Amino acid sequence: MASPDTNRRLVIGNIALSLDGRVNGRAGEYDMSWIVPHAISDGAREHLVRVTSSATTVLLGRKNYEGFGGYWPPVAHDEDADPRDRAFATWLDDVEKVVFSTTLTQPTWSNSRIVATDPATEVRRLRDRGDGNLIVLASVSILRHLLEADELDRLSITLCPELVGGGARLFDDGVPASSWALTDLSTTQSGAICLLYDRIRG
Repeated sequence: MASPDTNRRLVIGNIALSLDGRVNGRAGEYDMSWIVPHAISDGAREHLVRVTSSATTVLLGRKNYEGFGGYWPPVAHDEDADPRDRAFATWLDDVEKVVFSTTLTQPTWSNSRIVATDPATEVRRLRDRGDGNLIVLASVSILRHLLEADELDRLSITLCPELVGGGARLFDDGVPASSWALTDLSTTQSGAICLLYDRIRG
């Protein structure tokens, strides 16, 4: 899964979707309980570790930054936690975290910085600086922005076998047309499918 242009960093988007394309349920943005059985399956954990292993910068919105920051740091030191969860938590603690927010002023998590510019502008700046790839972890607004700006190179989708019947979709009408190649596929014990697509460019 190396970048086709070794001089530029890949931008990866990681998200879980329902069969009807939802990122949350009828009750709003925090209605994601339907994801949990699939996210904690062995296959999904292994997929997440595999997808994030090449990244040295995480791109997050404010809500995910605060949610992840409240949950993951203690997991890194929890000897009773699943080893894959500990590995992910340690990685997340150590990597650079770029948070897109116009309301946060001070970072509350190590190796974090707040950015008030739009995601596409910052991504273009980061592509030619540093080593390792950049990854968006489940921040829907950032994923949409980067899709619209054609700044996503890879899409990691965990397709959950759930029909949610309501809630926000990742792919709204108006997203620019693009072509993608399936580069990896695995299934989980819960019946979810972990899909990895690379952007096809001319």
